[in-house]
Order: sequence, then structure tokens, then C-alpha cells
Amino acid sequence: PAVSDAAAPATAPPPTVSAAPSSPTATPPTVETRTEKETQTIRYAERTVKDPSLVKGKRVVRTRGVNGVRTLTYQVTLTDGVPTGRKLLRSVVTKQPVIQVVAVGTKQERQCDPNYSGCVPIASDVDCAGGGGNGPAYVTGPVKVIGVDIYDLDRDNDGYGCDD
Repeated sequence: PAVSDAAAPATAPPPTVSAAPSSPTATPPTVETRTEKETQTIRYAERTVKDPSLVKGKRVVRTRGVNGVRTLTYQVTLTDGVPTGRKLLRSVVTKQPVIQVVAVGTKQERQCDPNYSGCVPIASDVDCAGGGGNGPAYVTGPVKVIGVDIYDLDRDNDGYGCDD
């Protein structure tokens, strides 16, 4: 009789082991929030007021301006330590600014003729006050003539006008 190999017991193939590359276990990102404060400068404003006691154009600081401060509070979101979000929670004026007040002169400065010591106004004609002249401007003397006596105030030629 012929011998057959079919009677041999069947063996199961060995289990296959997957050789997939090993990967680190993926961890979810760390998300945290914190509050942060920062300050901003509030620039002071300036107000100008007219002052008739100051010569026209002269500027004087009456109240010195002071900057104010605003404090801002934020909620900051960090993902794995890196800021990823920022939300303003509060904005508070922690120091009010002080308005700077500047006075500006409006008074017309009296102009004096440089030919005289003492203020002789500059006009089309100047006469001694209390004399017989018709002006339109007058001066109370005495005034010293230091240049040309253009208004003829020194009638006696002693170097002084309106000294009678």
C-alpha cells in the first residue's frame, strides 16, 4: 500500500507580530489661564485761558499738567506655556490726569519811543500832559531826551522834556 502524506497533522502558522514603529504616547496639550495687569499712560489735556493782565502773546503755565494711569487686567490663555489668547477683563483709571492750564496774554504792550528815557508813547504827535498841545498822545514828564527830540518836548534844550 502506498503511504500518503495527507495524514500528517496540520499545524497552524505562527502568529504574526506587527513591527509597527513605536510612537510616544500623545499627551493632550496643557492649557492654563492666568491674569496679567499692565498700565497705560493717560496723557493730560491742555486748556488755554485768556489773561488780560499778561502782555499779548505771553504764555504762562498756571496749573502744571500731570499724566494719569489706566490699569488693564487681562485673562491670558497659555497652551503648553505659549500665550494663545488674551481677553480684557477690566480697565480702570487708577490715577486721573490733571489738565494743564496755560494763560495767554491779551494785554496790548505799550510801545515806547526809543528817543526818550521814560516811556513816551509812539504816536503821530505827543505833547506834554497839562500843556497846550492837542495830542493825540500825552506824556507826563520829565523825560530825558536820549536821541532825536522828534516830538519837540524839550523846548528849553536842557536834555529833558516836559520839565516845565
